[in-house]
Amino acid sequence: MNRPLSGLYVLTDHHLTDSVGVVPAVAAAIQGGARLVQYRNKHATRARKQWEITDLITLCRPLGIPLIVNDDINLALLTRADGVHLGADDGSIAAARKMLGDEAIIGASCYNSLARAQSAADAGASYIAFGRFFSSQSKPDAVKATPELLSEAKSVLSIPLAAIGGINSHNGSTLVEAGADMLAVIHAVFGAEDIEQGAAALAALYLRNKPIEKGKK
Repeated sequence: MNRPLSGLYVLTDHHLTDSVGVVPAVAAAIQGGARLVQYRNKHATRARKQWEITDLITLCRPLGIPLIVNDDINLALLTRADGVHLGADDGSIAAARKMLGDEAIIGASCYNSLARAQSAADAGASYIAFGRFFSSQSKPDAVKATPELLSEAKSVLSIPLAAIGGINSHNGSTLVEAGADMLAVIHAVFGAEDIEQGAAALAALYLRNKPIEKGKK
């Protein structure tokens, strides 16, 4: 799967998707323009996580949409997901790469630390996630990052950058302009009255505001 890591990146939340079902919810987000999906459920049993991930892979893979697993390298390996996203306490990037292989997508949360991002990139991360950038319902106490951090990281790192934390269609353009390759979103998509429309608003914002590369018109 060689699709560039860019555009709208959605993270599931069982509080928001249980009423409709995680697979229909993700299907609607993809229809609206999501280009990367992370399965994130901190409270489900391992058995439930396994079958939900398997069902999501069945949805996503034929569409060319990568499905990655939050936190759990072993679960990503077991389900043959496309990769894993690791926080500070979720295991090493080197271990994940060794277990999941060279083609796996391995994301790393780097919060507001450029030094941590550089170390993650050197260790073989596929992308870096910074944030929170705005008030976040999922992680209200998370450290705050700034658009300036994205710009600085863009100048020194060669891998894609994701921005996360309270992003919606009203504030996301600032982060795209600062250098975010991906906007990682939970509530503005899965908490929207219409998930497809919520995703479409963010996807359109990203495409509309994507910086023009030097030398291109």
